[in-house]
Amino acid sequence: YLATGQCLISLYYTFLIGKSTASVIVKETCIAIWDVLHTAVMAQPNKEEWLKIADNFQQKCNFPNCVGAIDGKHIHVLKPMRSGSQFFNYKKYFSVVLFAVCDANYCFRYIDVGSYGSSSDSAVFGQSDFGQMLLNNALDLPGNTTLPGTTYPSMPFVFVGDEAFALGEHLMRPYSSRGLSIAPRVFNYRLTRARRVVECAFGILANKWRILHSPIHLKLETAISAVKAACALHNFVRQRDGFNFKDSLSHSMESPTRSGVRGTTHCAAIRDHFTAYFMTPQGELPWQRQAI
Repeated sequence: YLATGQCLISLYYTFLIGKSTASVIVKETCIAIWDVLHTAVMAQPNKEEWLKIADNFQQKCNFPNCVGAIDGKHIHVLKPMRSGSQFFNYKKYFSVVLFAVCDANYCFRYIDVGSYGSSSDSAVFGQSDFGQMLLNNALDLPGNTTLPGTTYPSMPFVFVGDEAFALGEHLMRPYSSRGLSIAPRVFNYRLTRARRVVECAFGILANKWRILHSPIHLKLETAISAVKAACALHNFVRQRDGFNFKDSLSHSMESPTRSGVRGTTHCAAIRDHFTAYFMTPQGELPWQRQAI
């Protein structure tokens, strides 16, 4: 059901079971998959695991001190009863939001499913357990460290997101895309190289588990369970099959266009340090000026 995206009625002809029986099986199995797998394939990383994630981002995306890419995806669902316009999103259909944190191997490190489709990514992030843990420094992130090839200053480990998110000490977002000089444009390019892994992870997820390609014809609670089960199975399959892949997105990146909210002066200074580092011999890439 998850892999093919076929409706429950079509399962009757394949397995000779009733629609209601298939619905119960799908619901119970998805709950069981999530309960069993999520602690094994999506456990919260400790300091050593965060450092390994940061090393992968440096090697594959050329962004130091990065421990995750964050973004939200709209999951098309049927309109829940008596929900009004709460689940109606800006794309003009009813949805719940899948908020995810992804590592450089396209594996989900944290997911939150079920927020209203009308909610923005930043609102979903702020209300999620992950957002609260990041705000309260409860993620067990490693201490500040210098960037490769430098001795000063010590920089925090950060997550990267698009302009929908607010700038924070542990959350980097692009500069506004209007009238930028070369250095901020290079920073936006380097950040997008790291941020695009979560977009790719969503694409891999939807193409592997094709239930996400069309509206999910289940009750809201069961649809949420199905999405969570698909995310757990995504991680399970990638860890079982390995992480070797052909990187076809090494240069040209889209320019972010959405507007967001401002961060504090301290957070802006951290972003400026990253920007300055990317323009130094220790931090620059040979092709970055051509790519912007």
